[in-house]
Amino acid sequence: MAEQEPQQDLEKKIEETRQRFKNELLQDSTEKYDSRDVGRLEQDDALVEAYLTWRLYVVDDALKMIDESLLWRKEFGINDVSESTVPRWMFESGAVYLHGYDKEGNKLFWFKVKLHVKDAKSVVDKKKYIAFWLERYAKKEPGMPLTVVFDMTDSGISNIDMDFVKYVVNCFKVYYPKFLSKMIIVDMPWIMNAAWRIVKSWLGPEAIAKLKFASKAEVQTFIDPEYLPPHLGGTDPFKYNYPPLPDDDFQTPLCENGPIVSEDDAESKEGEMESRDTLESSYNSEIVAKPKKVNFLEDSLRSDDGERDTSVKAKGVRKPQTTFKGLLLDVSPAEELSFGSGENEKKCLIVLSNVAKNQVAFKVRTTAPEKYRVKPSSSSCEPGASVDIVVSLHGGSQASPQDRFLIMAAEMENVGSQELAQFWKEVPKTKITEHRLRCHILDSVKPAASPRRDSLQETSTNGQQELSTALMRVMACNSRLEQKVNSCLWVQKVLTGLVLVLLVLNLQCLYLLGTAQRPS
Repeated sequence: MAEQEPQQDLEKKIEETRQRFKNELLQDSTEKYDSRDVGRLEQDDALVEAYLTWRLYVVDDALKMIDESLLWRKEFGINDVSESTVPRWMFESGAVYLHGYDKEGNKLFWFKVKLHVKDAKSVVDKKKYIAFWLERYAKKEPGMPLTVVFDMTDSGISNIDMDFVKYVVNCFKVYYPKFLSKMIIVDMPWIMNAAWRIVKSWLGPEAIAKLKFASKAEVQTFIDPEYLPPHLGGTDPFKYNYPPLPDDDFQTPLCENGPIVSEDDAESKEGEMESRDTLESSYNSEIVAKPKKVNFLEDSLRSDDGERDTSVKAKGVRKPQTTFKGLLLDVSPAEELSFGSGENEKKCLIVLSNVAKNQVAFKVRTTAPEKYRVKPSSSSCEPGASVDIVVSLHGGSQASPQDRFLIMAAEMENVGSQELAQFWKEVPKTKITEHRLRCHILDSVKPAASPRRDSLQETSTNGQQELSTALMRVMACNSRLEQKVNSCLWVQKVLTGLVLVLLVLNLQCLYLLGTAQRPS
């Protein structure tokens, strides 16, 4: 009962917010806001909850935020902002883009500050450009927060546009509630300290804790090297290029007998097996895993009957508790796959239920195909039927919060004898629905310490890494203190020089006055 009471209170708050929105904000004019935004607010409980949460469940404050947000959306025509409505040169500049994840699994929203130049003529287009990226992400990952990274490498005063920065801050403070995970300012020149003090005042108390300042050495406390560019000490080979727009790098995972070759690769290879050309094309295509046959089934599960084998595997997997209601498929779980370190936590079950009138084709992709095996990773589902998909970690791989899964589905209106590979080649992109799942890491109970040498080495390595990170932080702090001390010493020298000059001038004045008063 105790758990139900907060939920009931939240539902009352949501209903009160909606009712007051209609009575107080919509009564003047129905054309005040975009009707599509009003419709979303009336139907989407999560959206109203986001406004309430961001305003600490104070309905009056939430209504002010909703009013300001919806007015902005209509003024800028946010619902109609698309790639074609933003000048192409903005995309080509690479000043803003989405790519990679932080250590908590939040998407990274990059701002390359050195590429921004203040220009009053393009300020409106730049604001639409930011809105384009935020809307794009909101549709792909509803409810998932973003980590904003201001990369200030090689930037200067000429790159700082305080009006534009204030707009970006407002996007997360007002227009997109609960979107901001943290805002990381990387490698900020000391000369810009005053400007960022102003920015901190704009954020307000509810978001000030989300602002993080980091040097090149400290940024790895928030982001792993695999998602950091080389100039920030990372190993990410990604280079922004347009077109196309960068997106999550979803690839085909491993199936039971090795990697699945994409349709395009299968067509180009035309029966060629493990030749040098095959290896090279597999390395450069969507599939990064080695194209050798692998039997992942445990000896106890091996069977000549594939269907029986699948059912045996599914029995040992936890049943999902939540469901996403889709247009073609209901997906369980709704948001995340949970993995842990225990043997019974290395597998997850995805249940797809066909709610369409016709047969539905589906395929599963992931951002880490070398880690996971999926059975089946591509198939079809009859109307009213369900399909169990077993996702398991490959070998000694460990799941990560950065890992994502993409479930693609399309309705097969004229099935006939059409093969799935041919169907996916011909189906229009507009008819393909997508649903994303993230990975959640369970807090499993760690086993008792083992005297094995490799365990000791692993513990020692982790300790060294933590010590190294702590030392790097101390050194960075020491470096900043040295800079401040040197600045103070320099100011002290200047002031001492000025005092000496004033003293000399005073003595000279006294001498001149004494000379003038002597009798001739």
